[in-house]
Amino acid sequence: MQAPSSPRSPADRDDRIAVRTRERHAVVHALLKQGHGVREIARRLNLGRNTVRRFARAGSPEDLLVHIGIGQRPKALDAYDDYLRQRWAQGCTNAELLCRELRNLGYRGSSTAVRQYVRPWRAGLPPTPASPRPPTVRQATGRFLRNPAHLEPGEQQHLDTLTALCPELAALRVHVREFAEMMTNRRGRDLEAWINAVLRDDLPDLRSFITGVRRDQDAVTAGLTLPYSSGPVEGHVNRTEMLKRQMYGRANPDLLRKRLLLAD
Repeated sequence: MQAPSSPRSPADRDDRIAVRTRERHAVVHALLKQGHGVREIARRLNLGRNTVRRFARAGSPEDLLVHIGIGQRPKALDAYDDYLRQRWAQGCTNAELLCRELRNLGYRGSSTAVRQYVRPWRAGLPPTPASPRPPTVRQATGRFLRNPAHLEPGEQQHLDTLTALCPELAALRVHVREFAEMMTNRRGRDLEAWINAVLRDDLPDLRSFITGVRRDQDAVTAGLTLPYSSGPVEGHVNRTEMLKRQMYGRANPDLLRKRLLLAD
């Protein structure tokens, strides 16, 4: 029994979704080079603006092909990859049986996900050693935003590796940390200097944030300086909205009329 190969990479995909993604990525970036904005591109291509932004931020279409070609993300099974490969090499190719064994190990997914995960292995492709899955964008973003003192050693090492390979990410890390310190220590007086430093580094990921800050910079400066917070007010507003949703339709005239008729 051959050892299973890893699921194919995004660059190897040639299904309908992959082809459409590559075509759409090329069109969006071509329009961006022509000087069109996100709103105009969304109107021309009949796409949502968030979709256009997602394509615009992707350096290549492969960055968008995060699925394995069957519409599923195998994240829940990554932790059991070594066990599945071992059992497969031992001759156990029954997905239902494998799923039952995984449930004893803590797996909470479906047998369908297991069947789809091992499906590429049935083709008898040459064995490929399993490589650790890189962190997702969400995980990497969380490591940038969290307090460095609260990072695990592996997370800190990954963050150091990312910033060492990319000067832009290194600058982004510094600016995010400076803003966090400014926010926690209430140093709103440093906001203008922080904005100028970010603009000098020309970081597109922070440019839109700065645009929003500039629209009401006095209020942002006050929020970073004064000890007051609108949190209690927002809490009361949220509670009031919850009560309104719970009571919606329960005191309308029809209901009151029925109660009066029953009382008679």
